[in-house]
Amino acid sequence: MPSWGDLLLELQPHIVDGTTIPGLSLDELRLKYLAALHDKTQRNVIAYYSGWLKAGRNQNVDINDSDITGFMNAIKGLDCSKGLDLILHTPGGSPTATEGIVKYLHTKFGDDIRVIVPHMAMSAGTMLACSAKSIIMGSHSALGPVDPQYGGIPAYNIMSEFQDAKNDLQNNPKSMDYWKLRLEKYPIAFFYSVADAIMLSATLTSEWLAKYMFADMPKEEARKKINKILAKLNANNKSHARHFSLDECQNLGLKVAPLESDQELQELVLSIHHSFVITIDNSGAAKLIENHKGARYITNQKS
Repeated sequence: MPSWGDLLLELQPHIVDGTTIPGLSLDELRLKYLAALHDKTQRNVIAYYSGWLKAGRNQNVDINDSDITGFMNAIKGLDCSKGLDLILHTPGGSPTATEGIVKYLHTKFGDDIRVIVPHMAMSAGTMLACSAKSIIMGSHSALGPVDPQYGGIPAYNIMSEFQDAKNDLQNNPKSMDYWKLRLEKYPIAFFYSVADAIMLSATLTSEWLAKYMFADMPKEEARKKINKILAKLNANNKSHARHFSLDECQNLGLKVAPLESDQELQELVLSIHHSFVITIDNSGAAKLIENHKGARYITNQKS
């Protein structure tokens, strides 16, 4: 497997038989390994990459409604009968935008969708992974809780604050001024919006698991398995950023295969991952959606 340094060397000019050969561009580097993965699997490959881990990269790094344009661009011209391997690296984002993406992908590829997580697919990214027929994760990969966030604050924390206010006001009416100051940062009826969002995340994840990942399982068996999964994924786990490893996801009952079980697949997937991270590190890219044929949709961090 090419190391990080090996990939960087591919970007540099080199001399062959006295002739200087130019290095690959960032676009060429990514395409080289996306195409190689397609050649191995004979499946369509789309990589969805966010630059949220890059310091200062904070614009359009989440899953949002504009992503549909990127997926439309990536899917145009593909033979959708060959299925899809979606390589996913994201902090998550809008559950409703994720719902639109899931519906669109399944309209094009049916149930033949596999999600590959080279590093992290958190929050709504975990929801998206749960809409696949199966997931591939490395020993270093992670999924996360699917409870939504508002302005970086987990929805369960907001619910807890409202509940604390209710309990305190019942026992100590003199705390009214304190709670008025604390809660006026939220819009009117915000409590109900947060409760609805938590319920929506649970509902969508449950529906997708039943419809896609566990479609071949008896309904009652699938229901019990899904309830166990949701009890862990859509709960107040003390931290919205909590990481669920390959082993933990398998123990929950998700259909997750280890990336390390196929050495060639592992090398190709990690080379793709490194090439996308190198692109983000060496450009203003905030998000990239790209297929194995080189169709790409890139949004940049505004200066």
